Amino acid sequence: MSSGVDLSQFFDTFFDEADELLADMETILLELDLDDPDVDKLNGIFRAAHSIKGGAGTFGCFGHLADTTHLLENILDLVRNGEMALRTDMIDLFLETKDVLSDQVAAYREGLEPDEEAYQRICEQLKTLASEHHNAPSAAATHAPKESAPKPETVQSDKEPSASDALPLCLRIVRSNAKDIQALRDEMALMGDVLQENYTNTELTVWLHTTASPDDIEAVCCFVVNDDQISVQYEALPRSADSASDNAPPMADTGLDAAIDEPVKQNDTEAAQGSDSTPAQQPEPVLSKNAGDAKAESDKPAAKAQRKASSSRSESSSIRVGVERVDQIINLVGELVITQAMLVQTASTLDPVVHDRLLNGIEQLERNARDLQESVMSIRMMPMDYVFSRFPRVVRENAARLGKQIRLVTKGQSTELDKSLIERIIDPLTHLVRNSIDHGIELPEKRQAVGKDPEGTLTLSAQHQGGHIVLEISDDGGGLNREKILKKALAQNLTTNENIPDEELWQLLFAPGFSTAEQVTDISGRGVGMDVVRRNIQSM
Repeated sequence: MSSGVDLSQFFDTFFDEADELLADMETILLELDLDDPDVDKLNGIFRAAHSIKGGAGTFGCFGHLADTTHLLENILDLVRNGEMALRTDMIDLFLETKDVLSDQVAAYREGLEPDEEAYQRICEQLKTLASEHHNAPSAAATHAPKESAPKPETVQSDKEPSASDALPLCLRIVRSNAKDIQALRDEMALMGDVLQENYTNTELTVWLHTTASPDDIEAVCCFVVNDDQISVQYEALPRSADSASDNAPPMADTGLDAAIDEPVKQNDTEAAQGSDSTPAQQPEPVLSKNAGDAKAESDKPAAKAQRKASSSRSESSSIRVGVERVDQIINLVGELVITQAMLVQTASTLDPVVHDRLLNGIEQLERNARDLQESVMSIRMMPMDYVFSRFPRVVRENAARLGKQIRLVTKGQSTELDKSLIERIIDPLTHLVRNSIDHGIELPEKRQAVGKDPEGTLTLSAQHQGGHIVLEISDDGGGLNREKILKKALAQNLTTNENIPDEELWQLLFAPGFSTAEQVTDISGRGVGMDVVRRNIQSM
């Protein structure tokens, strides 16, 4: 069946967005506090996985990507709802999953199939983790037949407690086609227990018992329909459950068992539409005396409109353009500046009295050309955060491998540098960071022995100084050992002597093959890192 639209034209945009979402996911995962995880950060990770899954499912040809994100999304949903406690090994698995997803995106981008072994391995690990919750005693009660209205769980939220106890969330979607309606119904089944729904041609109303906030529900729906089609608020269930329309498409059966045993299928929607099952009628929740107050408190049109306007502005504030197009514009502007300079030189021989208007026009052209050149060049500028954001994981994993405690501090993330330079400084900075982790910062017991905090600090900073950008990598470790460096230099017959000044001795660190490491590790010790750093920087 063909829709007549070639979706492949949108692949590159999807791949770029998926890469950005995965990078954001990694950053947030590394920032999470295991003892008290931030709800907004958990929601951010969930939305990233959900967005990738939705995009992969829409195209219908990225099955491994959709399946993997579906399994990850299910676990993240349990974590953000407080049903599973975060552990270090879970963060490690999530980070490993992110790596597999990145590899899958890269493979699909090249028109290849992702690594099947990696796909099977990570899916099994995610299923095993999900089964921990499934086999827990509380899980049995969750999946038991409902004899009464489900009791809402206590979750951290900005709404009044009475609202969640008394009223379910009511979701209304207007001006939607049947396909969108079905997709939304499937999503709501994953977000909580559907108590009742009404469906009339282009409008869907769903009453939902869920631990998710109205903002969460709205964010999920915005992947299917526009935000001006959505209304989410706490609202009492209609007295009669018979008001649900008989022509409503049947509800797809979704539960944790299915999520664990069966990855998401691309034709879930079509299968659900062909099902003969109908929603079980649920008893009405007991309404408290504060129901009216809770509804009034939760229904804030002005705040909702402001949030939607802000979201709309954010979405329209940027545009994705290929680097080759930017470079083409820069080249054309360069030609324009050369032509303008030629006109200025030619006009310098003209009589300013006779050609006053022409000379004024050329002067105005000169100003405009200069401003245009500066504006176009700024398009290629990227913040240093693009570079710094990749180091939290480098520090985390290498510090854990060496048994060290290291805190990464970044400064000047908003400092901008040309894209070509940004890409060329990544490798040198990586070498310096790994050297600092391996050689600079000591083991916790050694630091404590000399009165230091057992946790070392590694600082990355970027700042403007005059017409230059200064990048600094520093740590509070033991520093350079003059005797050790000098001894190693003499052993390697390097040109030096006992009285060599420190500044000259330090330069030997950049000599090819020079290293003070006592043994070679997978992090450093081969004597090529600092040599590469200097050559790369000099080549710029």
